[in-house]
Amino acid sequence: MDKAFLILADGTVFEGQSIGAKGTTIGETVFTTGMTGYLETLTDPSYFGQIVTQTFPLIGNYGTIPADFESKKSWAKGYVVREICDSPSNFRCAGNLDTFLKEQKIIGISGIDTRALTKKLREAGVMNGMIVSGDDADINADEKTLDKIRSYKIVGAVKSVQQNVDFPDKIEHKKNSVVLFDFGAKANIQRELEKRGCTVTVVPSNTSAEKIISLSPDGIMLSNGPGDPAENTEIIAEIKKLCDYKKIPIFGICLGHQMLALARGAKTAKLKYGHRGGNHPVKDCASGRVYITSQNHGYAVESDSLPDFAKMSFVNVNDGTCEGIDYTDINAFSVQFHPEACGGPHDTNFLFDRFFAMLSAGN
Repeated sequence: MDKAFLILADGTVFEGQSIGAKGTTIGETVFTTGMTGYLETLTDPSYFGQIVTQTFPLIGNYGTIPADFESKKSWAKGYVVREICDSPSNFRCAGNLDTFLKEQKIIGISGIDTRALTKKLREAGVMNGMIVSGDDADINADEKTLDKIRSYKIVGAVKSVQQNVDFPDKIEHKKNSVVLFDFGAKANIQRELEKRGCTVTVVPSNTSAEKIISLSPDGIMLSNGPGDPAENTEIIAEIKKLCDYKKIPIFGICLGHQMLALARGAKTAKLKYGHRGGNHPVKDCASGRVYITSQNHGYAVESDSLPDFAKMSFVNVNDGTCEGIDYTDINAFSVQFHPEACGGPHDTNFLFDRFFAMLSAGN
């Protein structure tokens, strides 16, 4: 097996074995703590521009299952694992993970101390990295290389993951029709809406508020997606216009949650190392009950920036960051975590029921 190296922006080098495609890639190095759901991670558009480290030591044991993909391809810039399984066992398995990575042109590295890497990212904060693999791979952590790594920045993320979705000329209007505003939506959001009898129409991220309203939706879903939420000024302006239609229910998840908050006058900030994984506890501010959630984000809404008409509904038990907002002046709510998580946990799946009830109330 060919050698591979992960070089971090601070000059730290990890040596391992090449997996997936050969070559060189630079991205924002992050870690996710999920014990399962690696297919969801690899096909989630929210990981655009990032080198993803799996903290669970064995990855790939159930292979690849296309029916479980969250989008049509992988968006990660690179992939880091402790050990990759070459012989998966699952009755739904359609192939092994290494083959999938090669097909998706994802450059990866295995056989490194992912605990040490995770500890470094937790202590120093998220940092850029480079994976080098292939016949000519060597340790080249000179200042020129480090400058190249440090200069990498994720820009234009939402536009980069945009699906080839055209605005519909018209939709067949049925009860509980939902427009899914796509910023890099996971497929399971649509699945959860359709499970509850919703008719879902997906519209691209550059759609104007006027066009969305022209479809006469019963509700609007603001999806997850990648990158810095504050970068999307044009989208935020359109969301602000949507909020003027106060009777239409709006539900925002992850990036959609952040951009809705920005549209209402709040602020966002980048977290030290983000929240990624399936074991993040959040507390319901009204009941005090704690739920375990799936999360994948590097930014958060600043709780002290919320306007008077925005009430924090969920708070992160670990670091106190804002995990949900209820708006008292419009028919809208949002959450930072993923209630649609496929692979789990499903503790907060009831939020889709809440949204559905809001749609039904308006019909």
